[in-house]
Amino acid sequence: MAMANFQINDQDSRTGLHPLKFSLWLIIISIIMMFAAFTSAYIVRREEGNWLEFELPTILLVNTIVIVLSSVTMQLAHNAAKNNNLGLLKVLLLLTLGLGTAFLIGQWYGWVDLVQNNIYFGGTGSNPSGSFLYVLTGVHGFHLITGLVFVAIVYFSSLKYKVHSKNMLRIQLCTVYWHFLGGLWVYLYIFLRINH
Repeated sequence: MAMANFQINDQDSRTGLHPLKFSLWLIIISIIMMFAAFTSAYIVRREEGNWLEFELPTILLVNTIVIVLSSVTMQLAHNAAKNNNLGLLKVLLLLTLGLGTAFLIGQWYGWVDLVQNNIYFGGTGSNPSGSFLYVLTGVHGFHLITGLVFVAIVYFSSLKYKVHSKNMLRIQLCTVYWHFLGGLWVYLYIFLRINH
């Protein structure tokens, strides 16, 4: 009976997909469309000329490694929940939070590096190439903050023993979103390396 209730809670009987999972995929698709528009505009604007060439901050590579590691810790946390290893789950969620925070700090230092090299966002003396870099990294950073909030919610739920093998929805949603954010950053980094 308990298992039957869990299955009803885990998915909608009409679509076979939980409404929260459906909502998450809609959010992910809308973010993909937004970044597709940004990167398309980047390419079009670059071809128009008046494009300042400059070195990308080296911290972006470090951040790429950090976010990939955070994706690994998030997946391991998911696996720990699935195996009811609740102590390890909490440690791995904290590691994910720490790595995500380190990523944001790295982004801040990347912006500091840009400013020190006279690369600004908008206004007098700015160039579209710099502005695009601020927008791409800033909008991704905003979404990463939402991901960190999501991971924190799952962490505090795990402290109340609400995340385990029979209650996986929170961590499943969080893991999908976190992997998406990591994959999106890797795409942006490769895109910038190729097109910058």
